[in-house]
Amino acid sequence: MNERIATQRDYLLAFSHHHLRRDVKWNLAQNFASRKLQPMERAAEGLANMLAAEKPAFLADERIAYIRTVKQIPDLYTEEEMSALRAKAYYHEKGVVFNFSPDFGSTIKAGLLAHKQEIQARMKRATDDNDQEGQEFLASALCGINAVLDLAERYRQAAVAAGRDELAKLLARVPAYGASTFHEALQFLRILHYTLWCEGEYHVGIGRFDQYLYPYLKADLDAGRISKDEAYDLLAEFFLSFNRDSDLYVGVQQGDNGQTLMLGGCTRDGQDAYNLLTSMCLEVCYELKLIDPKINLRITPRTPLPVLELATQLTKQGLGFPQYSNDDVVIPALVKFGYELEDARDYSVAACWEFIIPGCGMDIPNIGAFSMPRMVDTVMRNSKAKTFDDFMADVRQQTSAEADKLEASLNNVDMLPGPFASVLCTGRIDAARDVSRGNKYNNFGVHGTGLATAADSLMAIKQLVFMQKRLTLAELVTAVDDNFNGQPELLAATRYDVPKMGNDNDDVDALGTALLDSFADAWAGRRNCRGGIWRAGTGSAMYYIWHANELPASPDGRLKGHPFPANYAPSLNVRVKGPMSVVKSFTKEHLQRVCNGGPLTLEIHDSAFREADGIRKVAQLVQFFAQQGGHQLQLNAVNRDRLKEAQKHPEAYRNLIVRVWGWSGYFIELDKEYQDHVIQRVEMSMGS
Repeated sequence: MNERIATQRDYLLAFSHHHLRRDVKWNLAQNFASRKLQPMERAAEGLANMLAAEKPAFLADERIAYIRTVKQIPDLYTEEEMSALRAKAYYHEKGVVFNFSPDFGSTIKAGLLAHKQEIQARMKRATDDNDQEGQEFLASALCGINAVLDLAERYRQAAVAAGRDELAKLLARVPAYGASTFHEALQFLRILHYTLWCEGEYHVGIGRFDQYLYPYLKADLDAGRISKDEAYDLLAEFFLSFNRDSDLYVGVQQGDNGQTLMLGGCTRDGQDAYNLLTSMCLEVCYELKLIDPKINLRITPRTPLPVLELATQLTKQGLGFPQYSNDDVVIPALVKFGYELEDARDYSVAACWEFIIPGCGMDIPNIGAFSMPRMVDTVMRNSKAKTFDDFMADVRQQTSAEADKLEASLNNVDMLPGPFASVLCTGRIDAARDVSRGNKYNNFGVHGTGLATAADSLMAIKQLVFMQKRLTLAELVTAVDDNFNGQPELLAATRYDVPKMGNDNDDVDALGTALLDSFADAWAGRRNCRGGIWRAGTGSAMYYIWHANELPASPDGRLKGHPFPANYAPSLNVRVKGPMSVVKSFTKEHLQRVCNGGPLTLEIHDSAFREADGIRKVAQLVQFFAQQGGHQLQLNAVNRDRLKEAQKHPEAYRNLIVRVWGWSGYFIELDKEYQDHVIQRVEMSMGS
């Protein structure tokens, strides 16, 4: 990292750029309501107003421009209007297009003026066909492009006035015309990503960054226009740009912003896609040590160990990434879900870890969540089973019934339009329809929370109720409702005498497999209201706390108020033999059936990296995971004592980074319940 990049990094971490921001008291929602504007018109005018309010500003010595100067993105609907919309249909989260990955590469190659010409030609057809909806969409998309070009021109003029000749020259080319150099391509991508946030979209994934930008890097290097070191510095500054405005972005917690990119994997025709830019991204992230962008790395059992060792260097820094995805599992799973093979090979992640196809996917991969421990709790309270096999039959029936209820609650899903986002999505201009109306893929994803808690609970029921006949189901219900008060021996038995997932025990692991199979079966064959399928997954998002708070104690010995494990992982405070046994336990399941996304999440004590061969051992663990048939893996280097100290003295740990569920954040900025959960996760050493 050279001095210029180090100075910019320190400047951002000190929030020194915040003086450029100002508050704007928007009244667009009231204005639009009084004018009775339609949703498409509101989206277009909203973006135009937002970009018009932005004032060009530059950081010292920067070579990639654009920074937010307006704190607030305007509301486009009054509270009364949104309530009326939600009374007619289900609008997920904020109701806008989000958790998606556009096709940035095509626009960077073509330029916005080319899209403008495409829209104008398509408008003639829409007019000839008297297609009112198409005309409205195309006019709104054109409005968005003009607003983006206007801000770029104002930035160019400001750069000229400030004597920033390089930036002025850059902005004379992009975003109007297609990028011709690596520098132009990075600046173009910065403008596009910035604009999507201003339009109101959020959790916008960067997609396969090393694939669509590598041709520009290679061309520059081959022509001698740039050295590798110069390209490295540009890449570092581009990665810094993700951290300029991220505190203004939408999320459950700061850091939960979806600024994630995918590296490696294979090309659409199945060839190895790892390239120079892939390794440069890993190297830059290692040096910068920031929470954004979040890195995902596609691997296979055949990925060379040196690549995994380079990636493990990031884990050693405590960044909580890269997150790994195994192509040998994910691609066939997506094909079974109905994705074309070429598209499946092109997969990325939406925001945290949900799989999506850039450009052509308008899946809603986190539309709902299914609490497996709650399902077990319901069966425990109502089952009349005389044998454990009968009890498991009730579990399968209840799983299907829970799916019925969730599906019924989501039988009319709608979303608000994003005309500029649609410009960046494959085929939307030609179809003359906003991406909010759908795209090539329109699937729904359902998280399955608390698998280990549920499987461990089933094992306790099997052993204590049906095998040992130590107590009845009714007595077990009383015990969990009483939080095991007055029954220390029973609590100890549920915690320590019953096998737990994570220890490579076939009996309890088989119950985990049975649960996931039932989960997959419950959704198989269903079609959602937007014409897509339902994808079951092993992720949890924030539900690992929310769902746990809805339950009393559970038969595995978890007490009331204690959270489930995050994502796909052993239960909290469970004694496990070590990471190898956890990988074995959590790769026996039929993971291709539950491949909406959701990584096996492991905490490795940071002392593992202080050993001479620590990096190699952890890299070999990743390799073993892929060889075992795992689908996604997330490794975190943690030190419980340091985290507790950071709670006491946050001022001394400003830059301490942890992985939360599908994203990394600064530990001291998290709410205490999330901090406590990270502290409670099972620390493992590589030598255990």
